[in-house]
Amino acid sequence: MNLDFRQHPALLEHIVDTLLAGIFTVDAQGCFVAWNRGAERITGYSQQDLLGQPCSLLEGANCKGFAALTELMHATATPHVGICQQECKLLSKDGREVHIHGNLQLLYSPVVENEPTHVDGPSASIPLTEKSGHALKVIGAVGCFMDVSSLIHAHEKIEVLERQATTGFAFEELIGNSEPMQQVFRRLKLAADSDVTALLIGESGTGKELAARAIHKQSERRHKPFMAINCAAIPTELLESELFGHVKGAFTGATSDRAGLFEVADGGTLFLDEIGDVSPAIQVKLLRVLQEREIRRVGESAPRRVDVRLITATHRDLMQMVNDEKLREDFYYRIHVFAIRLPPLRERREDIPLLVDHFIRQLAASSGLSASHIDGIARDTLDVLVEYHWPGNVRELRNAIEHATVLASGDRLSYFDLPPEVRGASNVDLTACGLTSEQAQEKDRILQALRQVGGNRTKAATALGTSRVTLWKKISRYGIEI
Repeated sequence: MNLDFRQHPALLEHIVDTLLAGIFTVDAQGCFVAWNRGAERITGYSQQDLLGQPCSLLEGANCKGFAALTELMHATATPHVGICQQECKLLSKDGREVHIHGNLQLLYSPVVENEPTHVDGPSASIPLTEKSGHALKVIGAVGCFMDVSSLIHAHEKIEVLERQATTGFAFEELIGNSEPMQQVFRRLKLAADSDVTALLIGESGTGKELAARAIHKQSERRHKPFMAINCAAIPTELLESELFGHVKGAFTGATSDRAGLFEVADGGTLFLDEIGDVSPAIQVKLLRVLQEREIRRVGESAPRRVDVRLITATHRDLMQMVNDEKLREDFYYRIHVFAIRLPPLRERREDIPLLVDHFIRQLAASSGLSASHIDGIARDTLDVLVEYHWPGNVRELRNAIEHATVLASGDRLSYFDLPPEVRGASNVDLTACGLTSEQAQEKDRILQALRQVGGNRTKAATALGTSRVTLWKKISRYGIEI
């Protein structure tokens, strides 16, 4: 039995609505005439939202959506007998960037005799001529599209992994494909292949301890202990005991013998962070260890032999400290045998996309369900991160990504998920970052409620009929200053 859908339009409409693909039609001016359920599921826009609206509604700063549609419809050219295929991005109702791949077929109608052949204005239906010589005009278009975002994101991840595998982007836990980091990796490898005393120089948050661990893991000592201590965090009188150990009765509270870090790390590596903060007395004792390879526990006269590879680190100008007589010159030259400078993040901005991808995957693996839904970051949001000056360097970047994963409601980090200080330092147009008209209205409602209660978030949440936690998240998401 042949089924004529023209006699059963309701059945045809039901079939179209059950398709996973988005199907739509527009008129000659590029305004929506029909919009099926599949299109609603992909974009979040209902048919009621779009009927009579221009297709430019689904466009953002980085999402040109159906921009080519109106250009194609208003172009003066030979009619397209085939189907125009396009891959692009559109902006969903909740502000997400959706990658789509679709087909577009223009619809034509013969020009009626004596009908005007040209109408001025950008929305005019321009007459065309087919090969037979008959005059035609565009009366609309019908399109079909699929959401290919997951495929695009998967492909991007594969590209990142392939690039990482072929370019040597990492040295143990340090990540970077920039030339400054490649130089760092080369010097770290040289240090690892020898037993030289290394000095790591860099601002706070540049990864000095990670660099020290990388040297240890790549060295012949990797099967022995790696011990680390921040010299600036421990008072001088306690630091000596921590490093060299003590015997019972050496001082009040020394109720038993205790081995220091040099003994614990015997055969391995000891990392002393903020070496510029140690006292002259500790400098003398460390100098003896470096020269004689032996230590004395506090309260003990007999020396103990140790075999330890020493790595130190600082954010200070040690030579200036020598000139200011705050650091012994002989101690400086003994630890400054092989120096490695770790560049600040602002000097290697091209590494930020790699670091962001790494931190997202790392947090998703370690945070369980709280971050498992995050699989990427919006392009405009990544641009903000690349432009930021990062005074706290890589450590601050990781904290920013962790902050964003807590606030994120979708599967990709957005501008409004970033910490306020990062957002505040950018010149990004907020409307270009996915702030829809509904979100703008919600932001205005929150601002009005906060003004009415003098900034009291608990009272504002009650007035808005939401919880205090939800309100706090939205305040952070929209960058509202209280």
